[in-house]
Amino acid sequence: MSSPKSALDPSDGSAASLARAAEGGPADPPARGRAERADKARNRARILAAASEAFAERGVETQMDDVAARAGLGVGTLYRHFATKEALMVALMERKFEQILEVTRRGIEREDGEPFEVFADVLREGAEVAAADAAAQDALMRVGDVVWSDVVPKQLELLAATQVLMDRAQAAGTMRSDISAADISMIMCGLSATMSVGEWDWRRYLELALDGLRARAQSPVAASTSS
Repeated sequence: MSSPKSALDPSDGSAASLARAAEGGPADPPARGRAERADKARNRARILAAASEAFAERGVETQMDDVAARAGLGVGTLYRHFATKEALMVALMERKFEQILEVTRRGIEREDGEPFEVFADVLREGAEVAAADAAAQDALMRVGDVVWSDVVPKQLELLAATQVLMDRAQAAGTMRSDISAADISMIMCGLSATMSVGEWDWRRYLELALDGLRARAQSPVAASTSS
């Protein structure tokens, strides 16, 4: 049977690291790598938060220097994370879609509640996420197709998840059968536009939209198309 390793056995990563630290030597490469990754993640979060504020105030005219200054980072650090302003805008948009997608996934996992009400709760929570930085979102929605095309995969993922909730509500007979997730995307875009206008009650707008999505004996749209 082999004997226990010495506390300063260099084959023991954590003990060896402590020994080298005591001698003024460098930390273990794995530990240094973890620290670098954590630092990189923190810087990225600071950049995205600063960019959101900058776009809210100055719109798409925001410059990379402005973002770096707000984040308290050097411009070089900013460019190491995002090579262009377009890449930064894509990251902001993807982050927003991912946040709303996470809300939708939680809704899919719910096992309680009537299906349409679960869907409605998801839209309400997703709208609150969007409202948190509505001004920045409104500015980003005005960018060109080059940026939007880069977030299509995340949009499609969100649409697919939304459709799961809608399929359940439609199967239960509590949601209109003549709508799809693409209609919800259009509704939410309109809702987002109202969020940047302070005197408009976007929550009332959402409730009106939700009421129009509930199943009726025959919806106005269905009636007009069948006549």
